[in-house]
Amino acid sequence: MLLTISTTHHPATDLGYLLHKHPDRCQSFELNFGKAHVFYPDASDERCTACLLLDIDPVGLVRGKGNWQSGPLDQYVNDRPYVASSLLSVAISKVFSSALSGKSNERSDAAARPLPLMARLDVLPVRGGDDLLRRVFEPLGYQVDVTRSPLDEKFPEWGEGPYFSVELKQIITLARLLQHLYVLIPVFDGKKHYYIGPDEVEKLLSKGEAWLADHPERELITSRYLPRRHSLIRQALARLAEEDAVEVSEEEPAAEPSAPQLADRQPSLHEQRIGSVLAALRASGAKRVLDLGCGEGKLLRELLADKQFTEILGMDVSVRSLEVAHRRLKLDRLPERQRERVRLIHGALTYRDSRLANFDAAAIVEVVEHLDPARLAAFERVVFEHARPRTVVLTTPNREYNAVWDSLPAGEMRHSDHRFEWTRGEFEAWAGDVAERFGYTVRFLPVGPEDAVHGAPSQMGVFEQAPSAS
Repeated sequence: MLLTISTTHHPATDLGYLLHKHPDRCQSFELNFGKAHVFYPDASDERCTACLLLDIDPVGLVRGKGNWQSGPLDQYVNDRPYVASSLLSVAISKVFSSALSGKSNERSDAAARPLPLMARLDVLPVRGGDDLLRRVFEPLGYQVDVTRSPLDEKFPEWGEGPYFSVELKQIITLARLLQHLYVLIPVFDGKKHYYIGPDEVEKLLSKGEAWLADHPERELITSRYLPRRHSLIRQALARLAEEDAVEVSEEEPAAEPSAPQLADRQPSLHEQRIGSVLAALRASGAKRVLDLGCGEGKLLRELLADKQFTEILGMDVSVRSLEVAHRRLKLDRLPERQRERVRLIHGALTYRDSRLANFDAAAIVEVVEHLDPARLAAFERVVFEHARPRTVVLTTPNREYNAVWDSLPAGEMRHSDHRFEWTRGEFEAWAGDVAERFGYTVRFLPVGPEDAVHGAPSQMGVFEQAPSAS
């Protein structure tokens, strides 16, 4: 069975850094059921393709007597060595474990950023036909191309089997693509080669945390991922329903209009913003991180999933938002060592707070525009003079970009609670003044798709303590 992943991101060879597998070498890995081989048939700055090839030992499968066997004949006549199944999911988790979790020390920016990716599976057994493939992949934003394989090319009269070559295209992070494949490959097959215990529920929810609760086929996906384990299926669906209830109950800000030039598959502006902030925090080398104005905990969840961050403090002025964050992070169910890494506190960014001192970095994501302009000076002193983290990553809307959205009336701000929205020049002037007064340097990065005239929808400033000030 063969999985290929390609990108035209420039330089495309970043794919090797993201997968932690060098393009110039063919590497092999021992697995319980055979070997996995990783190689690159194409590796240039314009296009790079990585292949994961499984060489299954059929005798080892028989000796293992995996959960997929339904009768004595299955021991000798089966398609396991030739098709993408739960064996491939295990290989992905073993061979691409760092990429699956979104980690890359050398290319942290690229790991957090959506890239043009194409994945191809040869071949995938699908109990449900190409309609099922589209029902599962298309809601996740993929362009899906499907080719059905005959049972035997030499004997077309034998008809077509349930086997498909599948090509998926999307602008997406590599980690999210691998998470989708890890969960969904065994779903199409409907079988697993190992015993399905309670830990499978945790695997499903951890890999599907960001997308499964909202998927229109979540019941089918859950029941096929946990085949014939009805109590586990009910448990997983109940927890997904709880997540969905939390999402629906949140009082989200008014949705930012969708830019007309974005394809439907493009990640949302919010997802791109979180990814950009996370990449900047990773690149700073910070271990102890503040999320100031943490809201319902979406960035906190990403920070908690990354072992680089050993201590995480989320602060918000809204008690209700902190309650939602507590549920989103499942703090009551986390193992003790995980739970000790994160704290949620109630507080305001306009009052000095000793609990914010001695952290390596602070994230302030779409918060400053909610402050009254008269309170900005207090905010500046609280963050840059008293808390004084080594790195501050701050994002705010770019007012110029509002003209791109036809649905936003001229002169109106994106949210009724915004007290102001800065142009790029205004933001750079404010940030430059703050950096100079408090001993920081600052660099500016766009967040989201850039318009030639109006820039990007969000703007990010990354403040670093100047050497002489530290």
